[in-house]
Amino acid sequence: MHAIDLLPRETPVGLIDQHGGSHEDAHYPIPSTDRIAEGYRHLVLGRRLNDQANALVRQGRLAVYPSSHGQEACEVAAAMVLSDQDWLFPTYRDTVAVIARGVDPFEAFLLLRGDWHSGYDPTVHHVAPQATPLATQLLHAVGFAHAARMRGEDTVVLALCGDGATSEGDFHEALNFAAVFHLPVVFLVQNNGYAISVPLSRQTAAPSIAHKAIGYGMPGQRVDGNDLAALLSVLGEAVDSARTGGGPTLVEAVTYRIQSHTNADDATRYRSDDEVKPWLERDPLARIRTWLRANGALTDGDDAEIHAQAERVASDLRAAVNAEAEAHPEDLFAYVYETPTPQLREQAAMLAAELASDGADQEGTR
Repeated sequence: MHAIDLLPRETPVGLIDQHGGSHEDAHYPIPSTDRIAEGYRHLVLGRRLNDQANALVRQGRLAVYPSSHGQEACEVAAAMVLSDQDWLFPTYRDTVAVIARGVDPFEAFLLLRGDWHSGYDPTVHHVAPQATPLATQLLHAVGFAHAARMRGEDTVVLALCGDGATSEGDFHEALNFAAVFHLPVVFLVQNNGYAISVPLSRQTAAPSIAHKAIGYGMPGQRVDGNDLAALLSVLGEAVDSARTGGGPTLVEAVTYRIQSHTNADDATRYRSDDEVKPWLERDPLARIRTWLRANGALTDGDDAEIHAQAERVASDLRAAVNAEAEAHPEDLFAYVYETPTPQLREQAAMLAAELASDGADQEGTR
């Protein structure tokens, strides 16, 4: 590749605008109507679960929730472009992507309730545990891709991160290693404008995040992060390239974090309503709904059923999360090492003795 071939476009790739109008692109074709309709179902479910999770946090049923409200198109597209044998490496904000990949919603939310290590078995749907530390999952993704290639497997890895993660050393190490070893990895940066309260202008002086790609020797591309169609096309090409020996790609999805960083954050302290308002008008669900209706692919009845199904999933999630979990203190020691160390066995025995003593004391007071 020539250096100019590695550079992204100045204007992010867009196929369906905020008004639901479509625009042809000489390089990136618009996906099929069926494909976009499938994505719309995931978008509706993702938005409903985002809202449900926020309610569960207020009720004290979830410890924390980093909402992806307004970023659902990035999440859904990341899951949809992968084949069954591929792997997704998500961040703490990517619960919608995890669910779109096939993970049961309740299992996906267990981590945020404080249960278990990730809540789901990563090997079932090829979804790595959601990572809270910034950018650590990028190194895991690259290592996984390297190992898969050494084993001769047909595996593409898609790794998600936010704009704040691009300031971490792990980001540099992951992209450099992936490029040098020509690994089948797609890096999707959801540039939502803020790393908690730190704006993008304090993260990088580069023309864009995608422009960083040329420094590593891989292609970079910018895409409208609220346009599901464009995301499917751009990410789909990157995945196809990785699968056929084209190496890694860095994709920057330009989007916006509509809500606060988490329920522990107050976004009004560092940004105004006037800044948020234009992004509300770029809602990823509304534009796809409008486009599908205009193309005769979505009736009022269809839309009502899609929302009703999302409501049923949210209701099931609510009931499951509201059920009290049975605690098993001995599990603290059960899954640390395959063969417990002498110290762990000693600690487990001490805990078992204390629990037995407490149980005997309680029986004696009855």
